[in-house]
Amino acid sequence: MLLQIDLSWLLDIAQQEIPGDPEIADWGALEAARARHAFRVMDIPVYEHPHHRAAALLEQFVRVPALEHSNELYGVVVAAAYLHACGRQVSITSEEAIDLVERVAEGRIDVRQVAAVLKEWTR
Repeated sequence: MLLQIDLSWLLDIAQQEIPGDPEIADWGALEAARARHAFRVMDIPVYEHPHHRAAALLEQFVRVPALEHSNELYGVVVAAAYLHACGRQVSITSEEAIDLVERVAEGRIDVRQVAAVLKEWTR
């Protein structure tokens, strides 16, 4: 079974985990992230494993900001929360998170490579 999140889950994460309780700047970006992580082609999940789905969420929020500020932090927090909700323990340093976000923001890493990094965070 694959965990599918909804908009209320994403909003709860923003409210509880992001300093300053930022306003939603782009509701469509939230829906795009929600839809992307759960997308299926011919009833086959595009993102098969939790770290793939978390990577899609992280990449979406870093590249298509949904909040008025702190979108990079939001992407990392959502990815880690998703992995945790899937029963995975997440262990990362601030430096590792910053490095990953910078690579995503600069387009130096794609969603498959992000998934590989996230998989390492759960070991």
